[in-house]
Amino acid sequence: MALTLDLSTPAGRADLRPQATADRQSLIGLSRDELAEALLSLDVTERQARMRVRQLWHWLYVRGVSDFSQMFNISKDLRAKLDERFTIARPEIIEEQISKDGTCKWLMRFPARGAGRPVDVETVYIPEEGRGTLCISSQVGCTLTCTFCHTGTQKLVRNLTPGEILDQLLVARDRLGDFPDADTPDGAIVPAEGRKVTNIVMMGMGEPLYNFENVKQALLIASDGEGLSLSKRRITLSTSGVVPEIYRTGEEIGVMLAISLHAVRDELRNELVPINKKYPLKELLDACRAYPGLSNARRITFEYVMLKGVNDSLDDARELVRLLKGIPAKINLIPFNPWPGSDYECSDWEQIEEFADLVNKAGYASPIRTPRGRDILAACGQLKSASERMKKADRLKLEAMMIAGHGE
Repeated sequence: MALTLDLSTPAGRADLRPQATADRQSLIGLSRDELAEALLSLDVTERQARMRVRQLWHWLYVRGVSDFSQMFNISKDLRAKLDERFTIARPEIIEEQISKDGTCKWLMRFPARGAGRPVDVETVYIPEEGRGTLCISSQVGCTLTCTFCHTGTQKLVRNLTPGEILDQLLVARDRLGDFPDADTPDGAIVPAEGRKVTNIVMMGMGEPLYNFENVKQALLIASDGEGLSLSKRRITLSTSGVVPEIYRTGEEIGVMLAISLHAVRDELRNELVPINKKYPLKELLDACRAYPGLSNARRITFEYVMLKGVNDSLDDARELVRLLKGIPAKINLIPFNPWPGSDYECSDWEQIEEFADLVNKAGYASPIRTPRGRDILAACGQLKSASERMKKADRLKLEAMMIAGHGE
């Protein structure tokens, strides 16, 4: 059964210190030039700054330290100055949930910025045979109001900074023992060998391309070969269809692209994914055909949630094949994940299989995504942070119902 660790009290979070603070700027997520500027502000010489930047980068992204005192090849005097003005502490973990299938979900709290309030964000880790995928959020809430998505019911609070995006990856690697000399927690379900986090997907809360510059900086740091060193082919950015930024994503970030499609006709997609009214299917698919680096080795993934009686007919499958003609693509079929108040039902399994068979026979891989983390509301479309969240009693009732087998 699922496990929930309630970390809402100081005692429950004691072993998760240190925490990020609002009064000091975080160095996480800064570019090398910005790190150099931070050092120059401490009266470090330009020549020394270049060397110190390399050292900081190594400690932050190779060793994964979260306290300046752990940076042993930096003088005590400079470490004290850094600690006075800056922070590299992790965000506070409010809650950690572990699904019966091994999926982990963390609710993280980031400090207030300016006159704002602290904000909460959900991040999900999905372990599989030979890989571990981390689903990262780019915004607190979302503006897109896709009618089948739980996250879309939470109004946008703000964009996440590059550091806050990267912090989600660093926290996951901390908790999974994925940094050098760190131990994997007892009982954790992780890949048998190699890295625990092998892939990241920008598919959490928010629309990444409405936070383009911050997402770009975070992903370039995540893929930097002298630090976190994730291959760009193991990073996927998912968009609902912000057409003007799609080409820039390929040109300036160079990661894999996923499109939240979900309908093959403008009338229905206008309802399911309202951004379609601004960027209809023809414009979206033209942008996909022009995606830099597109090839059979670098296919675009089209996400398609299966909604009973809405978009799951064989005519829909045939139209999907027609629409994607000429685009190297894979279609991920996603059984709809239930959430409180939704008007939709998941398609019958037999219908999903028939849909998949038709698309497969047309030459497109169309795997049916195995629902993961449903019992802790960690599945696709279920994320919603504590910045606007269900009452705890209602959530626990829902989790108990799902553990008993509902919605599976």
